[in-house]
Amino acid sequence: MTTVETTHHQMRIGGRDVDTAGKISIIDPSDGSVVATVPDGDASHVDDAVAAAKAAYESGVWSAKTPHERAAIMRAIVGAAREAADELIELEQAANGATIRQATGFHIGYALAHFEYFAGLAETYEWERAAPVSDFPALSQSVVHREPIGVVGAISPFNFPLLLTLWKVGPALAAGNSVVVKPDERTPLSMLAFARIAERNGLPPGVLNVVTGPGRVAGARLAEHPHVGKIGFTGSTSVGREIMRLASGTVKQVTLELGGKGPSIVLDDADLDMAVDGVLFGCFVYSGQICVSGTRALVPRRLHDEFVRRLVERAKTIVLGNTRDFDTDMGPVIDGKQQARILDHIRRAEVDGATVELGGSRPGGEQFERGFWVSPTILSGVTNDMPIAREEVFGPVLVVIAYDDDDEAVAIANDSDYGLAASIWSTDNGRALAIADRIQSGSVWINDAHQINCQVPFGGYKQSGIGRELGPDALDGYTEAKTVQVDLSTGLKAKPFGILLGHAE
Repeated sequence: MTTVETTHHQMRIGGRDVDTAGKISIIDPSDGSVVATVPDGDASHVDDAVAAAKAAYESGVWSAKTPHERAAIMRAIVGAAREAADELIELEQAANGATIRQATGFHIGYALAHFEYFAGLAETYEWERAAPVSDFPALSQSVVHREPIGVVGAISPFNFPLLLTLWKVGPALAAGNSVVVKPDERTPLSMLAFARIAERNGLPPGVLNVVTGPGRVAGARLAEHPHVGKIGFTGSTSVGREIMRLASGTVKQVTLELGGKGPSIVLDDADLDMAVDGVLFGCFVYSGQICVSGTRALVPRRLHDEFVRRLVERAKTIVLGNTRDFDTDMGPVIDGKQQARILDHIRRAEVDGATVELGGSRPGGEQFERGFWVSPTILSGVTNDMPIAREEVFGPVLVVIAYDDDDEAVAIANDSDYGLAASIWSTDNGRALAIADRIQSGSVWINDAHQINCQVPFGGYKQSGIGRELGPDALDGYTEAKTVQVDLSTGLKAKPFGILLGHAE
């Protein structure tokens, strides 16, 4: 396995390495050490990147290629990235604290598989569609073209730096756009490496640009930039609102994948052993730092105490430790600010009447004295009106809420500002499917969690976002629809304007 040294990684703009006098330190969350530095980019660097992307787009070096040509280059990039997988895995987990198992399977494995899926979409997408011949108000034939937008901005979060960036970059490139990426300033390393891999394997300079820098500066400029026609953003709902506000100045398209407060609904006929493991997986994978995490366990009142007991006993077996060790189940949270925020949420919940059944603090032991660790935490005695049940904690905190019947479970699940993902645990698929139909959520998983399938749309209801990523229609959000109509009528008298101007017989 490659080891990350404390090295400096420059931005990539217009096919060139770009640096700044100021530096941003990249911190390993597992021990608080500085593993790298990157440039402290600002609005001027975003302007340069947008100009490079615009020039590349207008030159046709990428936008004028056929979909099959773009797909071939994208597949070559995937092949080269797979050869560099060890490097990408280490760059990813060194910056965001993912365990080696998670980084290998989810963070990098999913990212490259999904990018390859978008390459395939370039070849199968319906770039032109003929409409039925119309005979009113005149005989005509229309063809709908899907064309690239131009320059696309992608703003991505810390938790899945490469995967969630490629959810935007992949369809944007497949459609023929040029892209400017603003990764989270804490976790830009894997995307910087991917951009260089892409250029070495056929992507023309300027088509993919990466600007590092703080979101409030570089991200804000990208969102408001007049030459950016689309913003794809994944992150918190509060920042998503600001992205919408900034994008509205030029009425650009936005796709927003925002927060969640996922319910895991355990029905009274569930296989409890499966449900316990599934609920814990749904909440604690990657330390709860996933927007689709199932952080609210809704449990029948008569099963509540038994289920909590089982959750606690099973959660005690979760192994925290060295993120490079394949035996480690859970790593740290992203930084000290988030660690303090999570622990404050737990303290507030106790004041509100919740009971800490497990965890609730930094884990004990010398190895956890450095870095940003929070123990797997389970809270009982929670009601859905408490802040701990309504606000996105983004940490390893599971709340257990009792309900009396299916109708109440559905009501609690839907009583949220969010609607991103939910899970249902039952041995009766028909019953579970009927409840799924009533859940206000973009994804509902039955007897599973975190099943992100690139072949189906992903996104949320309510304040969990706008638009959808993934699926066969993923390129829709990165193209414009143009209708071209050919009038098939003959003679001036047969045309609507001829009738209007008095040429009709």
